[in-house]
Order: sequence, then C-alpha cells, then structure tokens
Amino acid sequence: MKYIKYILGLDIGSNSIGWALIQLDLLQKTKRIIAAGSRIIPMDQKVLSDFGKGITISPTAQRTSYRNARHCRERHLLRRERLHRVLHILGFLPTHYDKQIDFSKRYGKFVDNTEPKIAYNEGKFLFMDSFQEMLADFKSHQPDLFYTKKNGEESKIPYDWTIYYLRKKALSQKISKEELAWIILNFNQKRGYYQLREEEEENKENDFEIISSKIISVIKKDKDKKYNKYWYDIILENGLVYQAAFYNDFVYNWINQDREFIIERTSLKNGAEKVKLSYLPTFDEIDKMDKKEQDKYYKKIKIKTENSIGNKTVGCYIYDHILQNPNEKIKGKLVRTIERKYYKEELKAILEKQVALQPELFTDQLFADCIRELYSKNEAQQRNLAARDFVHLLVEDIIFYQRPLRRQKSTLANCSLESRSYIDKDSHTRKEVPLKVCPKSNPYYQEFRVLQWLQNLKIYEIDTDQEVTHEFIKTLEDKQQLFDFLMNQKEIDCEELLKYFLNQTYPNAKEKALKSELKKWKDTYRWNYVYDIGEKSSKKYPMNETRYELKRHLEKVANLPDDFLSSEVEYLLWHLIYSVKDKVAYEKGLKKFAQKHHLDKDSFVESFKKFKPYPSEYGSFSEKAIRKLLPLMRFGAHWDFNHIDKNTQKRIEDLITGVENEEIRTILREKAEKYQLEKETDFQDLPLWLAQYIVYNRHAEASSLEKWTSVNDLETYLNEFKQHSLRNPIVEQVVMETLRVVRDIWQQYGQGQASFFDEIHIELGRELKKTAKEREKLSKQNQKNEDINLSIKEKLKELKKYNTRAYSITHQEKYKLWLEQKHISPYTGQIISPENLFTDNYEIEHIIPQSRFFDDSLSNKVVCESIVNKAPYKDRQLGLEFIKNQGGRIVKELSKENKTIKIFTEEQYRTFIKEHYSNNPEKTKKLLLEEIPEKMVARQMNDTCYISKFISEILSKIVRSDEQDEGVHSKNVILCTGKITSILRQDWGLNDIWDNLILPRFERMNNLLQKEKFTIYSIEKQKKIPVVPINDQFKSFQKKRIDHRHHAMDAIIIACTTREHINYINNQHALEKEKDKKEKQEERDKLREKLCIKKYNNRSEGNYSWIFKKPWDTFTQEVRVALEDIVVSFKQNLRVINKATNYYERWVEENGRYIKKMVKQEGTNWAIRKPLHEETISGKIYLDREKITKNDILTATRKTVDSSFDDKRIKKITDTGIQKILLNYLKYKGSPEIAFSPEGLEELNKNLSIYNDGKPHKPIYKVRIYEKGSGRFALGEKGRKYKKYVQGASNLYFGIYQGANKRSFATIPLNEVIERQKQGRPSVPEYNEKGDPLLFSLSPNDLVYVPIEGEIIENIDFRNLSKEQKERIYNVNDFSSTCYFTPNRIAKAIFPKEVDLQRKGDKLSGSYDTKTASLEGIQIKEVCIKLKVDRLGNISKA
Repeated sequence: MKYIKYILGLDIGSNSIGWALIQLDLLQKTKRIIAAGSRIIPMDQKVLSDFGKGITISPTAQRTSYRNARHCRERHLLRRERLHRVLHILGFLPTHYDKQIDFSKRYGKFVDNTEPKIAYNEGKFLFMDSFQEMLADFKSHQPDLFYTKKNGEESKIPYDWTIYYLRKKALSQKISKEELAWIILNFNQKRGYYQLREEEEENKENDFEIISSKIISVIKKDKDKKYNKYWYDIILENGLVYQAAFYNDFVYNWINQDREFIIERTSLKNGAEKVKLSYLPTFDEIDKMDKKEQDKYYKKIKIKTENSIGNKTVGCYIYDHILQNPNEKIKGKLVRTIERKYYKEELKAILEKQVALQPELFTDQLFADCIRELYSKNEAQQRNLAARDFVHLLVEDIIFYQRPLRRQKSTLANCSLESRSYIDKDSHTRKEVPLKVCPKSNPYYQEFRVLQWLQNLKIYEIDTDQEVTHEFIKTLEDKQQLFDFLMNQKEIDCEELLKYFLNQTYPNAKEKALKSELKKWKDTYRWNYVYDIGEKSSKKYPMNETRYELKRHLEKVANLPDDFLSSEVEYLLWHLIYSVKDKVAYEKGLKKFAQKHHLDKDSFVESFKKFKPYPSEYGSFSEKAIRKLLPLMRFGAHWDFNHIDKNTQKRIEDLITGVENEEIRTILREKAEKYQLEKETDFQDLPLWLAQYIVYNRHAEASSLEKWTSVNDLETYLNEFKQHSLRNPIVEQVVMETLRVVRDIWQQYGQGQASFFDEIHIELGRELKKTAKEREKLSKQNQKNEDINLSIKEKLKELKKYNTRAYSITHQEKYKLWLEQKHISPYTGQIISPENLFTDNYEIEHIIPQSRFFDDSLSNKVVCESIVNKAPYKDRQLGLEFIKNQGGRIVKELSKENKTIKIFTEEQYRTFIKEHYSNNPEKTKKLLLEEIPEKMVARQMNDTCYISKFISEILSKIVRSDEQDEGVHSKNVILCTGKITSILRQDWGLNDIWDNLILPRFERMNNLLQKEKFTIYSIEKQKKIPVVPINDQFKSFQKKRIDHRHHAMDAIIIACTTREHINYINNQHALEKEKDKKEKQEERDKLREKLCIKKYNNRSEGNYSWIFKKPWDTFTQEVRVALEDIVVSFKQNLRVINKATNYYERWVEENGRYIKKMVKQEGTNWAIRKPLHEETISGKIYLDREKITKNDILTATRKTVDSSFDDKRIKKITDTGIQKILLNYLKYKGSPEIAFSPEGLEELNKNLSIYNDGKPHKPIYKVRIYEKGSGRFALGEKGRKYKKYVQGASNLYFGIYQGANKRSFATIPLNEVIERQKQGRPSVPEYNEKGDPLLFSLSPNDLVYVPIEGEIIENIDFRNLSKEQKERIYNVNDFSSTCYFTPNRIAKAIFPKEVDLQRKGDKLSGSYDTKTASLEGIQIKEVCIKLKVDRLGNISKA
C-alpha cells in the first residue's frame, strides 16, 4: 500500500491551463501543496471572443476559405486557358486578343503583364454592329434614355450590355465567330453557382412569395416598450400593412416608392389563413448580415428569381429585364442567385443553334485537332471524346466540368471493434487500421438503435415507482410485435408507447373510450427515459427514421408492389440516397434504380429527386461490427442462428460444449454461465455488452484499456497524435498542451517513475464543453445578465439609506429576487417594503432545501420572512410540501411591530405562483414540486461531453488501477464542474486570498486617479477590498480574470476536491434507489457532518448556514504562498518556415503508355508559416493637407459607410467634399448609429443637395479612408501590384546589441528572418551595422527580469527569486521601433491603459495597453535580462 499519494488538479480553459500538485501523507495524516502554475496559450482576442460566442470560424478555417478562393480562381484560369487553345484552333479569337496569348510554351496563358479584353481593341469596342442593333431595340422600348445633356454630350448606353443582346440573338440567329468566342468566354467567367443536394430544401417554394408594392401612406404608432423606437404602420398599395419599429421618421421617405416584401402564408386549424409580412432587404443590406442571415434571404431570392426566369434563358431574362428597367443592378438583382443548370442549358442551346446555322465552323477535322491539343498524352480520353461533339467538349468537358468531391472519411471517428489490414507501399509491411463508424441513417444502424432502445425500456408506476414492464410485455411474441411497431415509426414518446399498449390490450375498443383510458394511463405510468411528471410529457426518441422516410416517398410511386421494400432493397436505396451528392448524378442513379427494379420511372424519380439528404451524423461502430452484433441482439422470428458469422458460431459451440479455446476468455465463460447460455437458441435477445463479449471476446471500450507506466508512453502518444483529429483547432491545441504540461510535471516532480500520480482531477472551461449554438446562446445570456447586474448595482447605490451594499452579492440577489416576486413574499402574500428587505426580517430561502438537494441557482431561491423559513415552519421542506403541511397557519413575526402573518393556503399559493412566475417555468416547477424528481439529479451528474470524455480517457491511462478499473475511464480521474469550484472557492476563503493578492493594483489606481474609486472598506471583513466603479465601462468586469494566477488557484481547489464533495453538491444520494427517503436523507446528513461546518451569521445561534470545511488547517495560507511564488509561462509560436515535400500529378510514360502519377517535386521547397502582411490592400496617395515623415507612407482603402463613421473617422476621408456632406448630416442626425444606418443612408442619398450647399452629388455608399504609418510595402513589381500596398505583419525578433557604453536595438523584419532561415543562418544578425555584438534577442511572450538600481546581476539566483523580485518579471508584448512589455501576471487591465498610466502633476497620461518602462519608471530594454522559462514556470537566466 502507498502511504504517500499525489493528486494532480487541472483547470483547462480555451487558452489556459492551471495546474496544482498536492501531496497526501496517509501515515502522518498531512496534506501540502507541492507546486502550482499557470500556462497561457496566447490567442488572438477576436478568435477567443468569437469562440466564446459560438462563432466557429477559426484562423485555420479562415485560411481554408482563402485557399478555396485561390483554387476557384486557378480553376477558372485553367478553364480559360483550355478555351483559348480550342478557340485558337477554331480561329474564333479576335486578332488583337489572339496575339497576346502564348500557345507554344505557356499553353493558352497570356503573355506576361498583359490581359487584353476580347471586346475592346485599343479602347475601341469591336462589336459595333450588334451594339447598334441593341440601341435600336432600346430606342423603341426606352426612348427617354436618349437625350442631349446640358454640356452638349449625348446620353450613353453601356457597351457591355451588348453581351446580353448577343446571348438572346444567338438562340435564333447567326452571329460572328468572334461574337461567339466572347459569349463562350463570358460563360466561363459567370457560370452560376453549383448546388449540392444538401443545400436544397424540400417543398419550400410555396411557403412564401416576394412581392413589389408601392407604399401609399405611413402612420406613426406607439413607442416601443423596450427600445427607444417608435412603431409604424406602412400601408401598401395592395391593401397589406407592414408593421415595423424605427429610431427616426426616415420611413416617411418611402411614401410613393416601390419596395419588396416577403409574404408568408400559414393555414390555421380553423381554415383561416395567417399572413406574415416582412421587408426584403436590398443586396447592400444583405451583404452586411452574418452568413446565416444571408443564406436565409438568398434562398428566398433564388426561388423568386428562378420562378421569374420561367422558360427563358438567363441571358434573355437579363436583357429583357434591363430593357424594361435600365436602372436595375445586373450583378445584384439579376445574377447573384441563379443556379448553374440554367447557364448550362443556355450555352448548350446557343452552341447547338450556331452549329446548325454554321456547320462549316465546326468540322470533324477541327474537332479532332482540338481533342489532340487538349489531350496529347491521354489516348484513352481522346478515344472517349471522339464519339462526342463540340457542344459536349465546350459545355461538359471544359466550362461546366465539375470534379467529384473528395470524401472526408479521415475526419470520422474510428470503430473500436473492427479494423482492416493492408500492405504499406513504402515499408511493404502489413498494417492494421480501424474501420470508420457508419452513418446513423444506415438501415443496419437504425435496427441496431431500435433493438438497443427496446432492451433498455422499462415501464414504472408513477405513484409507487415500481417497475411493471412485465404487465405490458408478457411474452416474447409481445416483444416482437412491439419491435415491429417501432421499426415502422420515425420517433416515439411515452404517450405514443402507452397508446400502442392500450390498443394491444383493448383491440376492439372505441376511439372515445381509448382516449379516456389513455388519460388515466398517462397519470399512472411512465417510462424510464426522460420524462416530466408534472407536464406528463417526455422527450421524443428516434426510431427507424430511414425506413419511415423511404416508405413515405414510396407511397407516391405508381403501381408499387406491396412487398417491394425488403431489407436488401431498403439498403440499396438508402445507399444511393446517402452516397450520391451531385444532383445530376443522383437523378441518373434514380432512373437506373427504377429500371433495375421494374418501377414506374417517372413517379419514382419525381418522388425521390427532392428526398432530403441524410444528415452527417455517425454512430459508435462500423457497419461491419453492427452486422456481426445484430444476429445476437435479434429475437423471435427475426433471429436465425445461421446469420451469425462463422467465427462467432464456432465460439458459441465451444462455449456450450466447454471445449478448450484460447480465444475464449475466462470472463466470457463466467458470463455465459451466469446468463444461462446453454444452447444455440439462448443466443438471442442479448444486451449489447454481452453480444460484444461473445463476438469480440471483449467490451467495445476494452481496446482503449492501456496503462502508461512511464513518461515515454505519454511522449510516444504526443509524437504519434494525428493533427486535426479533434476537428476544433482551439480544443485540440489546449488538449495537447495540457498533456505536455502533465508530462513535464511527471518528469520534474515524479522523476518519470511509474504510478507517480494517484489521482487526476479535472475541470474544463464551460466554453470547451458546449456546442457553437450553446456558446452563442450563453454569450448573449451573459451580456443580458451583465446589463441587469449593472442596473441593480446602480439601484442599490440609490437605496443607500436602507443600509444596502452595492457590491454585496447577497444584496444584489435579494434585490433581483424581490423584483421578480413583484415585492411580495411567495409563502404569505405579504408586501415586502424596501426598508425591510435588507434587514434580518427577510432572507433568501431555498425552495428545495440545501440539506436535501444542493441547488444554489437563482431559480431555486426566493425572498421570504426569516421566521417562516425556520423550524417549525418551512425548514427542510419543499415549498409546496410546506404549504400543504402548514397552509393557513398564523405566524407571529419577529419584528418591532410584532404583527402576525398568515401562511398561504394551497389554493392561494398555487394561484400566486401561476400569476407571478408565469414567465419563469423553471422556478414555477420548483415551487410546485411535491418530490425531488430523479431526472434533476441525473442531469446534474451528467455534466460531461465529448471533450471531457476524451481527455478523461487519455489521462486514465496514467492513473489506471488494475483492481478497480474496467472501462476506459478510470475511477482515479475525477471530473469537476465550475459550479463546484465556485462554491468551494467561497467556502474555503480563497476569494479573500485573491482580494489580498490583487489589492495593490487597485490601490495604485486610486493613487493615480487620486480618488478612492477602486477600493471600499468592508465592515464585515474589517479591511479594504478591491472594487470597480459602477458604470457601463465595467459591466463585464470580473476580479478573478485580471491575473493569470487564477487558473492555478482553481487548479488547487480542483486537486483538493474529493469525490464526496462532488457527490454532496450533485446530490448523488438521491439516486440510490434501494434506499427509502428517510435512509437517503440520513446518508446526506452524515456526509454533511463529515464535509461541512456551521457558519453563524450575525453571531446568532439560530442563524447559521453550512459551509465546507477547509482541506487542512493552514490551507489558505499555503495557497497564498503558492500563488505568490508563481511565474506565469506562455506558449510561444516562433516557427516561421519549414521544409515542405510537395507532390503533384503529371503524365509519366511507363511501358510505352502515358499514365497519371504523383511525382515528388524536385529541389527545396519552403512552407512559410506566418502571414507576411495584413489582409487589407490599399493604394498609395498624396495629400497636401497631411504632412508625412521620411519612413511614413499614406495609403487609402475603400470602406462602406456605416455606424462606425464618427467625426474622427469622417475626417480621414480623402475627398473633402464628401467629408463636408457627411459631417453636416451627422451633425443634423446626432449620432452615427442613426445617421449611417441603412435607413439613414437612404435618406441622405435622397437629400444630398441639402447637406452640400444646395449642389447635387452622386449617392454615397463607399468612401476612401486614408491611413498614415510605416511598415507598408508594395505587393509586387509586375502588373498593377506595384500600386497596391499592404501593412507588414507583426515582427518576431527584436535584437539587443551591446555597444561600448550602452545598448543599441534593431527590429528584424519578418521577410529578412525568412531569408536568413532559408540560408541556415540565425534569425537575428550576430552583429549590427555598427559592429556591436548581439547580447540577446527578444520575441513575443519572452520573459525578462528588470533589476533595480544597485542590484548586482551576478549575485541574483534566478532559480530562487524572492516575492518582490518576481514582481519585476515582464512579458515581451510586441515591438516596432521600440519594445513593449507587460507585467508577467497581468491578464487584463482594470482600467484602460492601466499599465502605462502615470501621473505628472495634475495630468494623467498613458497611451498604450503595454509600456516601455517598468512600473518603477525604468526603461526596460536598457537594463532587462532575458529569462528562460519552461512550461511549469521554472526560470533561469537565458
């Protein structure tokens, strides 16, 4: 037996790891903190903020989107080059265009630095004849477009519209070959978007319509109750009324204008129709929305556009549209949402017509020449295309060719039961890889799920909680009938199940009698799955969704045989629907399927072509594993011993006969004996775990059972870990860094010895445990809570005369509950006055007492009379239980007035709850509970998720116990929740320790501001405590988050948290079914006596609460010492380049034939791992009004005008005329939010002359904003790149050189670092231009020590710095011409520019969030000493 135990606590956040190692001496009965630390993974704040809000786009995903855009452009250029080669052979290209293309060496690419336009030669439009024809058309339809301007010029029609005229003309008339070339290249450029089946929505066309209607009047209505807006009725010409709220009266400008609206119609049960009217935003407005909102509107516009097109081609539709409405934006309104198939059909029609009209241009010889040109080394493709024609070549093979999508199988989870073997091509050895899990929609998985659900099903009587399943399922035949019923259901809930049993019990009963009986059964019975007793409702569970949907669609197929959907056909049809993503290929597959199975082709294809694609959801096992397990799980008529695979049959025979078989483990023989598996027919209807033992000789998770006996095992895992296997890069990064921290602790404190850690306790940040949607919802709720808390603090300050404490959590909660209760006590109906609320007469009461169930949330609290809350009244009773027992009783209040209070009767109480808590269903349920439901406890116990399970599984390998652990999750890995940590932090006094640690920063702020704004004196604690002012600036402020050491503090708490703490807080006792209520309560009381002590309030014997005991007597003092000793370490990412091995596909000659092969690229290839510049591209400008220095440069970027345009930003507009207009308009409107909202901009552009001294001006949507700064450089030297400028990326190296008398400094540009690393040289030059040697270099997140004057460097022991010395450690933040630093432990500023703030006389100055000088005023770069720090915060001189 081990007498010394080591417990590791880990607090894992999205960009941080807190750790603590605790030692328990079982002989001496002592505990101590060995070490603790904080490891920070620096991340872009926007990425972290987005992650917390549920925005899942990571930097990796963003890079992927950019790469996809590059690939799209590359493919477009490749198609263009292939078209050039074909059109050159055909002689279709205009001479000026043809001359600028290199056909000999560059295969259809333009000559360097040229990119001519096919329709223009030296600025002249080539196709004037067609243009004149189009003009004649416009003159007959739109004569008003042609007029003479005041300056004598004629009005103009764009030449580019000719392309749409030609596209219409080419469908019926002969056009020139050059015009046809222009059309073909135009289709290559704009070919519509490709829609996968997943993007389609079934039967959505008729749910809405988009209308355009004139607005005839606007009526102003009431003010909005929540926001500072007014409601308006906007009356349309067609009689409909659109209701909307706006900040101002700009909507009156809509009168007599045409606007687009979405009409959604819903049929009500009474036969009436409900009409919902909503505004359809403009494309400019849609562009400013998030992706989800954009998609919603684009889908609607797409359907409307495609309905408008009707039988026309896209070209005809656009030309006819601009002919009727020349001011319409082609790109926005007409082509943005049109699917590719429409373009494809149009080009096909054009080419077929031109081939028919001009066959001499499309001869067989020219076709053969084109094929040889494109596929000179691919004879197979030449033969394949020889039977085709020009239409196929241009449409299918070049312009609309779509490569098959790659399967993303590598991202799927592995099956723990089945694998496959293969011969590795490089090593020529046989290797094993797991099979991938199968989709949930797979028919085999669907059956597997139903069987598993049925095996676990139990029916209970609600009142007695007694299992009565046998009364409903009496025989194997009953079970088989239920299984058959479930296999034909999409989903099922408890009511549907009871209805099935009712029909089986009374098959001939009438509908009315069945309904009456069902109501009784619902009050009597429930199932063991999620069920709400109060609501008599349950969660719906999926059954055989696949078969249900297939049968639903097959009902529409004509002349379908009754027995058509056999298991084999079901699987084949599912596989077709699941595997084919391309719409065209899918329809072809449906036709083949119908033909093969002799179905009515038209009705079958029509029914299934819009079958909703199956979601990308996957089970736990591969199809192969499920097919092996199913024969053992089936029963009755569905079971057949011959369906069991041969190896399993042999094992079963050996089990029955007792024959020796090395493959059969002893545990399996024991289980076979226990469950009486004595003959073949016993091997049916087996639970999943037993079927796994019989087929695989083990449980599914047993393949993961492994114990790491040394640090090397963990090191091996880290080295072999497959990148991106966790899919979310933020989660993956923090998990891997956690494992590295654990490895380093094991090495340093355990010397790598086996079984060093006895337990590992983990708490995961809640953002890591939630889905994107959950994080988004949580973020919004947090924001709402912050606003509420801020207003409550303000109100408590106003109520100071009632002895309120604005910073007291108790007072804040009391006030919040008082407002929620509408100032009335929920148990007596008495009014609670504000002067009494904060006295001892009223207290916060737990509806479900904490002595019975630990729930400290606001939904379990009310404010009531103190006397009512104590014995002999409510005490340890539930709210409703107390009212039932004591309702109507008179209570004498303990107050100066000594008045009496009457407790509500049950009827009064129920009425009160329904009236006052109708908007809070969670609290209503708790106030009306008659017993604590089991599911509430189960939900608390189940606070885990994929990431919790994953990291628990990995760390279980370190602390696995052979005697205790059977599954993958060791009992020595304990998962905590944030709720538990928060409770223990308060009860163990660590909040006070934290206040003491951070107090100096708040006192410094008081000194700088010369006001006591950042501390208050606590009468209760008899000392100053840190606080922040109550205003919007600090509404989301959290004291805990301002110092990185809070991660280590939480890790210490986690390490000291026992399973008993978790069980007590999570109410584990309530789940012990074998004990009655009294025994359960006795167990809880015993546990409370062991873990808790009484804390007396106001030194009153009767007024106390239970708090958790400290882990040991000197715990808080040791925690403070441990936290003061911490140096925070930061993960660095200084990888700039690395060698890359690139492979590309090329034609290689082998045995006289050309074949495609992956070939390794010759030479050295470098992959650059850092961005060289920021994304925004700007143009270089010159402004007389702006003076610039030698190194500075002025650049301008086009920006859309929006609410960010305040006075300061408007003055950065290059055009002073636009500047003046916007400033005048902003002054008139008052705020940018109103002035430059979409509605505000619309109003501005209609009245521009008012704000421009009466002169007209073009509409203003985008403006050029200039910036001044250094570090910008041109994108390139060729083409137009020399005019485009970008801001250089952040640099990574800052050199400090030692001269004769003083140091000198140099920032090393990133491009120079890249070149030096390519040449194998150090990143930083060893000597500067003056010849001074390099002392050391600094990079972001390096640590430096700042000595004070007179401190002798040689005498400093950096491994054992004092508390005061550790406060002089700084992090390197960034650098440009100088270097900026932050104190090592600071995570967030208390006040803007806190670190850089300093007082000079009466003035307070500070420019940056970081600073160049230490808090003592020493210039850090002049004296600092670079430190070396490891993951655990151990430091030494670098």
